[in-house]
Amino acid sequence: MAITLAIDCMGGDHGPQVTLPATFDFLRKNPSCSAILVGPELVLRAYVTPVEQEFGARISVHNATEVIGMEESIASALRSKKDSSMRVAINLVKEGVAQAAVSAGNTGALMAIARFVLKTLPGIDRPAICTVLPSRRGATYVLDLGANVDCSAEHLLQFGIMGAMLASALEHKERPSVGLLNIGEEDIKGNDIVKRAGELLRQSDLNFFGNVEGNDIFNGTTDVVVCDGFVGNVTLKASEGLAQMISSGLKEEFSRSIFTRLAALIAMPVLKSFRRRFDHRRYNGASLLGLKGIVVKSHGSADRLAFLSALTRAAEAARQQLPIKIAERMAAVSPAPTI
Repeated sequence: MAITLAIDCMGGDHGPQVTLPATFDFLRKNPSCSAILVGPELVLRAYVTPVEQEFGARISVHNATEVIGMEESIASALRSKKDSSMRVAINLVKEGVAQAAVSAGNTGALMAIARFVLKTLPGIDRPAICTVLPSRRGATYVLDLGANVDCSAEHLLQFGIMGAMLASALEHKERPSVGLLNIGEEDIKGNDIVKRAGELLRQSDLNFFGNVEGNDIFNGTTDVVVCDGFVGNVTLKASEGLAQMISSGLKEEFSRSIFTRLAALIAMPVLKSFRRRFDHRRYNGASLLGLKGIVVKSHGSADRLAFLSALTRAAEAARQQLPIKIAERMAAVSPAPTI
């Protein structure tokens, strides 16, 4: 299936220095895909001209005169910058020119613009941010990660449906398992909202496992873990901090003396294998679920490999026609949740 991605080339900490080389890598790996590069044409042409002969019609530049800063307010991004590279990329999805948009820019602005331009699917009250975290069994899809701080039980049910559809599309599993993040496995644990959400999930036709705890995310107990945006964001940031601490701690310990340096040299093959297995760059790309279109958020500090991962996730979601599958599943929910 031919897929066209609209890419906000100016977003993130590095802008076109990372987004464009990653896009070229993506096009080389996916000969049936095309890319629309969005940003100031003069800036992008300097990167595109040397590879135009290689990619031909599979690559094009769409001019955008404005850029949304990483610290810019949501109101300013939404109201004052209608020709930003981020908004233009999302508009291309709305118009059907592209099947998905990818940006490493301001998360709040991206969510606000995507929701304003694309609108939510029928039956979805609030879009959610879903990302993939590495686990002992492969990967765990976790949502919401910050788009919705206060959620009702019905919202958590919607998150479960959307997360299951994403995991099914990307992992090619017919009935991915869904867990509800809680402070214990027992049904009596948690606040009233979480207890009610557990009831709704059990009554749904999802493959609901039950309550899971924080360690289950990395044990891979379920394919999908559902929580509100406050808990999800804290969980994500805590896991990122732990990974950084372990990495820096290992470097310090292996560099303490000549003997530890020798030990590091001997252990290098194992360390490289471990690093590759749990390399966060391979899991980069958070999906904005619940919209009438596909939008993927790359980490702002993403390097070339990480941004390539985000592009790959966006293309696969487009191939699987993810919004259509979510809409079909939501239509099957009866009675419709009352928000």
